[in-house]
Amino acid sequence: MGEILIGRKAEQAILQKALASREAEMISVIGRRRVGKTYLVRKVYAEHIIFELSGLQNLPAEDQLRNFTEQLNVFFTGNNFEVPVDWLDAFFLLARVLREQKSKEKKVIFFDEVPWMATHKSKFLSGLSYFWNSWAVQQNVVVVICGSAASWMIQKILRDTGGLHNRVTRRIRLRPFTLAETKAFLLSRSIHFGNYELLQLYMAMGGIPHYLKEIENGQSVAQNINRICFSEGGLLKDEFLSLYPALFKHADYHVAIIRALATRAQGLNRKDLVQTAKIGDSGRISKVLVELEESGFITAYPNFGKKKKGKVYRLTDEYSTFYLRFIEPNLPETYDAWTNISQTQSYKVWCGYAFENICLKHVPQIKKALGISGVYTRSNSFFSKGNDYVPGVQIDLLIDRNDRAINLVEIKFHDDVFTITKAYAEQLRTKKRSFKSLTQTRKHIFLTLITASGVQPNDYSGILIDVTLKSDVLFEEVFYV
Repeated sequence: MGEILIGRKAEQAILQKALASREAEMISVIGRRRVGKTYLVRKVYAEHIIFELSGLQNLPAEDQLRNFTEQLNVFFTGNNFEVPVDWLDAFFLLARVLREQKSKEKKVIFFDEVPWMATHKSKFLSGLSYFWNSWAVQQNVVVVICGSAASWMIQKILRDTGGLHNRVTRRIRLRPFTLAETKAFLLSRSIHFGNYELLQLYMAMGGIPHYLKEIENGQSVAQNINRICFSEGGLLKDEFLSLYPALFKHADYHVAIIRALATRAQGLNRKDLVQTAKIGDSGRISKVLVELEESGFITAYPNFGKKKKGKVYRLTDEYSTFYLRFIEPNLPETYDAWTNISQTQSYKVWCGYAFENICLKHVPQIKKALGISGVYTRSNSFFSKGNDYVPGVQIDLLIDRNDRAINLVEIKFHDDVFTITKAYAEQLRTKKRSFKSLTQTRKHIFLTLITASGVQPNDYSGILIDVTLKSDVLFEEVFYV
């Protein structure tokens, strides 16, 4: 029977609704490399796929067409199809073959890694447009178009102005597992870690299912990270080197931006980012930033109160951050490297920033814990140098609510219960006063503290903090259809 499908409930619902509808459906599935797109589609549509074709990386059109022909012979046995002359001819052939299939049940045609097939002058998109408009749209079928190059998929499929304009009926943006899904995934493989240990794993590799498959039962977190990330043959020892070139053409700018953001955990604005990356500011930078953001590697957080300018870009891909901070500087590997590195003060400081990123990715879970899931909110950062009268302030997460309130969120990662000292309490008071003065907001401010292991009750925690949350709330399941 194979592995069960973990999480992805909203995405499963979209796929099932398409299958149940009485009309032809075209679904786009977008998500970064190794996030589980192909597995999701195959698992949900296992009994319904009548034809599947996956693009081959870095191969010319003639090889892609040979692959198409081979798949056609596999799915429709008893034939000996010849290789089409081009993609238009290939889609003519596919439509003709499918017309001969008699079935009342809805069938699925699955095109995977489409950007690898739709190369320049290949006519793949013209063929796909013909296939949909001249045949599929009138049939009882679901056509699934899948790709890891998110920006390409959006520009060429979702925003196409030609034959595929407005043809996509449903969209799926498949993101890495949440903490809840990560926990469920590992439990399905009989791996039982506590929430604190799961946070440490998530900091290193995020919620990428292909990475999480490498975790072995019977080994500690440190042992698993050491084997996967540092040992000879470890999957993530050099995954970074192929990750970006596999997704983007001319990936040198992408990697330069990733490396620059890795030097500043709290993020950089565009001007500082360009200077740190040592690349000229141009239209290409805008395109690269969009591609990295749409692929889920970086996140742009608007500065509160500034609608157009002041965005702060943060590197929010856990593996890339971990690789650049710990794996790359410690190669070649040494015996038990991670066990030693994880005991250093440098790692403990880094954990604080990594935990911030995890919280930023789990705002829906934070909202659920705050009891405001139904309230429209915007997530912002805030930075101001201050003035002669008000000290500067930086806030990594603000939850700006439509019910005239703002949660000013402080995030602390400690392996023990966190204690609010007199000095830290004064910092929080100053931060809150400065924010209100500099923004002139009239909304009520709730000072909110999220910690890994809880807060030690004392006079400061009881009076100063409006809401305290433990990291366990980040493991709650939040499901939207």
